[in-house]
Amino acid sequence: MGCFDRTVWIKVEGRGSFSVSGGLKDFVVGMIAKDFREFVVDLKACEMMDSTFMGTLAGAALRLRELGSGSLRVVNANARNRDLLSGLGLDQIFEVSDTPASDPAPPDARLSPAPAAPANDKETVLEAHEALAEADSSNAAKFRDVIEFLKQELGHTDNGRGEG
Repeated sequence: MGCFDRTVWIKVEGRGSFSVSGGLKDFVVGMIAKDFREFVVDLKACEMMDSTFMGTLAGAALRLRELGSGSLRVVNANARNRDLLSGLGLDQIFEVSDTPASDPAPPDARLSPAPAAPANDKETVLEAHEALAEADSSNAAKFRDVIEFLKQELGHTDNGRGEG
């Protein structure tokens, strides 16, 4: 992760999974609080993504939409990752491309590793899946059981928002 010319760059290496989602969410929230509004997620070295990771990306894009400015772009997405993102309708809330963005970092620049995940992984997983349901209404049915299970585990009650 790094910032170059007011754009936040996130390079995913290995697996985009629930184990890094909490740290990613905290990082993005922190950067938004510092008035960063442009985010580029590079999936060139990402071998797979799970629903929690994709939901974390969706949550970031939805937050930027709420603020009325900024964007999240995914670049270097291979066919499988593009299919995963579009299958959940996420290509409707952020740009997904298989082409590289022009990386402003010099070739020898190193991005910082992801921050540690927060202690409450279940809360992160719940928020990610709720973001998926908000991003595309067809996801509400897909993730209904996961969302309801996690709400029960965490002692959440339905606050009138409906499902997901």
